[in-house]
Amino acid sequence: MDPMIAALVLASAAIHPFWNLLLKREADPQRAYLGLTVTLCLCGLVNSLVAGADLWAAAKVIPLIILSWCGQVLYGTCLTATLRRGDLSAYYPIIRSSPVFIVAAGVLFLGQTYAAATVLGIAMAVIGGFLLLYRRGTHILSDPLTLALALAAMIGTGIYSMADARMMETISPSVQLFWVEGLLVPYYLTLYVKSGGRIWDLSDGRPLVSHLAILIVPGIMAYVSYFMILYAYQLGGEVAAVTSVRQASIPISVVLGGFFLREGAILRRLAASLILAAGIIVIVATG
Repeated sequence: MDPMIAALVLASAAIHPFWNLLLKREADPQRAYLGLTVTLCLCGLVNSLVAGADLWAAAKVIPLIILSWCGQVLYGTCLTATLRRGDLSAYYPIIRSSPVFIVAAGVLFLGQTYAAATVLGIAMAVIGGFLLLYRRGTHILSDPLTLALALAAMIGTGIYSMADARMMETISPSVQLFWVEGLLVPYYLTLYVKSGGRIWDLSDGRPLVSHLAILIVPGIMAYVSYFMILYAYQLGGEVAAVTSVRQASIPISVVLGGFFLREGAILRRLAASLILAAGIIVIVATG
C-alpha cells in the first residue's frame, strides 16, 4: 500500500472513535446521529462550493449513489436491530468484518485477485478486531436471527464501501458526501419522528449551545474522517485493504472505552490488538 494512502487511512481511523464516543455519551444518540448526518451533508456542500467541485457530476454515478445509500441504510437498520436484540461485544466483531465480504465479492463477482500476503494481512486484521471485541460467555449461534442481522449489517458496510470506492473514480469526496448523506437525512428524520423523538427538546436544562455542539461537532469530525477514506480511494487505495487498515480504530476505541466508559478487560483486549496491528503492517508492506 502506498505510504500516503496508509497515512490517510490511519489518520481517519484515529479520528473515528472520538466522534463515536461523543455519540455514545449523548442522552439521545438517535437525535445525535441525525445531527451527524445533516452536518456531513452540509460540510459536503460547503466543501464542494469552496473547492469548486461540480455537484452535478454525481449524475454520472447515480446507480453507485443509490447502491451506497442502500448499503448505508442496510448497515444502519441492521446495526440498530442487532444492538436491540443482542450483546454488542458478541455481534459487533461480525459487523466489523466487512473486508471478508469485500474480498469474497471481489473474487466471486468482479474477477479480482489478491496476493496471498495481502489476504493473510486482511485475515489477521479481522481476527484481531474480533478478538478485541469478543467476550467469553456470549453465544452467537443461540440466536440465528440476531446473527443474520449482524451479517446483514456487515454486508451493508461492504456494499457502501465498494460503491464509494468506485465513485471516487468519477466524482470528488465532498460531492459524494453531499449527495449520499443528503439522501440519508429524510430517512433518518422520518425514523426519528416516528419513534416519538423531539429534535428541539431542551428539557434537560443544558444551554442551547451544548445541544448544537453535540449535533455539529461529531459531524465535522466524521466528515474529516470519511473524507480521508474517500480520498484514499481516489488515490488508488484498494477497498478491501483500506477497510482492513481502518480496523486500527478498534484499539483506540478500546482505550477510550476503558477511560471514559469504564469498560473492562482493557489489558486483555489491547494484547489482542497486536494481531490486528501485525495484519495492518502486512497489508501496508504488501498491498
